[in-house]
Amino acid sequence: MIVVTGAAGFIGSCLVSRLNKDGKTDLILVDDFSRDEKAPNLEGKKFSEKIDRDRFVEWFQENFRKIEIVYHIGARTDTTEFNKAIFDKLNVEYSKALWNICTEHLIPLVYASSAATYGLGEHGYSDNHDVVAKLKPLNPYGDSKNDIDKWVLTQKTCPPNWYGLKFFNVYGPNEYHKGRMASVIFHAFNQITASGGMKLFRSHNPEYSDGGQLRDFVYVKDVVDVILFLGKNKPQNGLYNLGTGEARTFLDLANNTFASLNKTSNISFIDTPADIRDKYQYFTEADMSKLRKAGYSAPFHSLEEGVADYVKNYLNGHLYY
Repeated sequence: MIVVTGAAGFIGSCLVSRLNKDGKTDLILVDDFSRDEKAPNLEGKKFSEKIDRDRFVEWFQENFRKIEIVYHIGARTDTTEFNKAIFDKLNVEYSKALWNICTEHLIPLVYASSAATYGLGEHGYSDNHDVVAKLKPLNPYGDSKNDIDKWVLTQKTCPPNWYGLKFFNVYGPNEYHKGRMASVIFHAFNQITASGGMKLFRSHNPEYSDGGQLRDFVYVKDVVDVILFLGKNKPQNGLYNLGTGEARTFLDLANNTFASLNKTSNISFIDTPADIRDKYQYFTEADMSKLRKAGYSAPFHSLEEGVADYVKNYLNGHLYY
């Protein structure tokens, strides 16, 4: 059996879909299944059992012999939430519990970290373990992800194979439920189809032009491919960046969304909301050398390719992966 936590969410449900496409249906899906808006992400998916996240740790302790690998994708990901206790419970302590069970019973573990750990990028964007303790995330979400990364690196015992994946700006199908936290491409599509125009955040940093802010946008299908590569090939344990390695501007993103809709670009700018302005990353770009050295050689979708696939094959028809 394969465990997927966060299975009803964005990346988790795409992972479930891909596992199904690979013929794997003996899956244990873990999430807070009380949120009805996430239910469509799992429609048509094949699995063995759904277990509420609050019951799963106890279930896992009793049923570990059945489990061959854990993909721990579930987390509280709201970057505008500032209640540290929520992140401590759901992101840190929960991850520690799964780590300890996987360690005790020799079960491989792949878990979701985040590029939010890098903060303003003062120490670059390398997934070198020596940098982790120096990182200064910009919000409690990033802190929680860095806290678990720091913790696993201090452990004297660990699962036989473990990988913490620092997701950069992931976009793609199955994020309809995410609201404000959905990708900019999702919001661009909705704005363009509703009004014919797109509003981007104005730059409040003199080093960047309006719309010239740079992010490493990575398509969720590539993210899933990397997750499964690590689970199958079992390279050296550790933290790995998961981006494309190429930063692109928000103008590029918006223009590609217009192009995918066969519309002329119509972009204007609004102030970045005050509550996130001093926590805003103006540049992210994953150093992907470690993953490449680990043997992952597949190309990543370019922004043009990813946006076109997402818009034309999913958003246009409100379809799911």
